[in-house]
Parts: sequence; C-alpha cells; structure tokens
Amino acid sequence: MPLLAETITPFDWQRLLWSADAPPLFLLEVAFRCLITYLLTLAALRITGRRGVRQLSLFELSIILALGSASGDAMFYHDVALSHIVVVFAVVMLLYVLLNRLTERAPGFSDWLEGKPVKLVADGALVHEALRNQNLTHKELFGELRQQQVEHLGQVRMAYIEATGQISAFFYEDEDVRPGLPILPELRENPLSVIGQAGTYACSECGHVETLAPTPALACPVCRCDKWLPTRTGRRVA
Repeated sequence: MPLLAETITPFDWQRLLWSADAPPLFLLEVAFRCLITYLLTLAALRITGRRGVRQLSLFELSIILALGSASGDAMFYHDVALSHIVVVFAVVMLLYVLLNRLTERAPGFSDWLEGKPVKLVADGALVHEALRNQNLTHKELFGELRQQQVEHLGQVRMAYIEATGQISAFFYEDEDVRPGLPILPELRENPLSVIGQAGTYACSECGHVETLAPTPALACPVCRCDKWLPTRTGRRVA
C-alpha cells in the first residue's frame, strides 16, 4: 500500500475550515471570484434566451455544462486567473452565436447538431421502430402524454419527440376518437396472453388494434408481441 506524502489528521478543523495553502483572507477573494463568475453565467444565460432546462437542445445544454465547469473552477481555485475564464466565456458564447446563425441557414446542419423531430405516434398507434431508436421507454412516453390528459392512444392522431426532448401531440376530434391502447398505469398492469372473450384489443407493446375472437395465443402482426389489453374509447377531456 503506497504511503501518503503527508500524514492526514482526521477531523483537523484547521484543515477543514481553512486551507493550509491560503490565508483566511483568501475567503474574500473567493467571494469576489463567485461574484464575477456568477455575473458571467447570468450574461451567458441571457444570450441563450428565455428557455427552461427542458427546452434546451443538446448543443445548448453542453454549453451550459461547460460554462458551469469553468465558472466553478474559477470560484475557489487560486491558480485559475479570472481573465482566463472571461476568455472561455467569450469564446464559447461566440461559438454559440455563430452556430445559431449557421443552423438558421443550413437546416441539414441543424438536424445533425441538434437532432430533428421524430414521429412516435401515428393514427392512434406507436411507431414502434422510432420509439426504440430514440431510447425512449413506454413509461416515459406515456407519462408525457398523460400530462396532456391522454387516456389512451386512440385519442392521439400524431405525436412527435422534438429536438429539445419535449413531446408534441395532435389529437383527434371527439367524434373521430378510435379504440386505443390504454396508457393509465393501473390499466396496463395485467396484459392478456390468452383472449377469453371476443372484443377489440390493443397490443401492449405497439398499440396495434385488432378485433379478436377467443384464442389461446396470438402474436401482434406489427411487433410480434403476444400481450394484449382491452381497448379504451373515451374522449379526451382537456
């Protein structure tokens, strides 16, 4: 076992409360560093616009994380010059502005950098392959839809995952609502592999709807799942 260069005394209050490498007056410098870096962070956020965290693209979120790391180091490391941090903020924000201009003029570059909307629900059923490619679980998608007062997929005409990660949904008119896969947690607990009563059922995996007669086992023709749930037909109440 390698020996430590210095012997460390546990619960050494002098070491815990103060620094062996800096005098107590250095705390005033730490406070000053916090003030400067906090103001720089506010300026950077002001440039990115009035967006919440859920509305940030991957590119914008990476900028915030990078600036957070840079500002954190500058707050209390005595050997990090504030002028260096100012340059970091200036360069990163300049890149942000330039890339924003580029994404406005080159949609293909924007799609590569930030991603593009992907359809996850079409005509009341899941686009199974798209959902899998987005690494999005049923639980996550259904949770987002429930926040928009969706009870079953038959109420949803189309739904997209945006580049920001938000779910945008478009709904059927009340008279056009069709039987669909229930997405309420208590209705999804016991999917059926044996159909004992004739009726309309939805595949528990992709939402494909079939009118089924009693049968001991049946695979979904879309995703090959053999679990089914009775469909729901209620109208959406916003």
